[in-house]
Amino acid sequence: MGSDSDLLIRYGPQLLSGLFYTVYICGLANLIAIGLGLAVALLQGLPTFPMRWLCRSYIALMRGTPILIQLFLLYYGGPSVGLRLDAVTAGIIGLSAYGGAYFAEIFRAGFQSIPRGQIEAARILGMSSAQIVSRIKIPQMLVLIVPPGVNQVIIIVKESAVLSIITVPELTKVTIRMVSETFVIIEPYIALAALFWILIEAISWLGSALERRMTRHL
Repeated sequence: MGSDSDLLIRYGPQLLSGLFYTVYICGLANLIAIGLGLAVALLQGLPTFPMRWLCRSYIALMRGTPILIQLFLLYYGGPSVGLRLDAVTAGIIGLSAYGGAYFAEIFRAGFQSIPRGQIEAARILGMSSAQIVSRIKIPQMLVLIVPPGVNQVIIIVKESAVLSIITVPELTKVTIRMVSETFVIIEPYIALAALFWILIEAISWLGSALERRMTRHL
């Protein structure tokens, strides 16, 4: 076993590859989760009871069970019902479905925080339900949910570490392989923590910049 610098030089390309997979999977999963969460939050507002029940059941199931179990069922249990997914696809779908439930609750809280007087005034002016949603609800709600939304994005990024269990070659999986091949523990995990910290700090900075920009234009 060589020095710390030799270790980083040797495994640097693998760590960068793992970082790429982490950014790619988390970025795509968060985008899907945000869209899914918004759709579920809007569907919950419909007067149809079966639709509301389905949305609430989805949220309760995703939030009430560990992400690791969901991934096991999706990746290892899927083939038994004819669903065969590669590890990366299963990881993206699993994180998206898991995060979508949390984003749905964030969006729902954002919608509920909008004064009802504004909605009633819009109806009096003859605006349709779609216009009320697109011109009144969503613009104001987006400003309100930026802080909890960014926090949820960060949580999904950190939860992505469990994807190593289903063989996704992301940062944690690469680090585990480094440890098993070199029998060095401290340095690889410090590098893993540092890369996650840099990634999360970048997300926090972008979230703060987005919040300032949206607040100025409100």
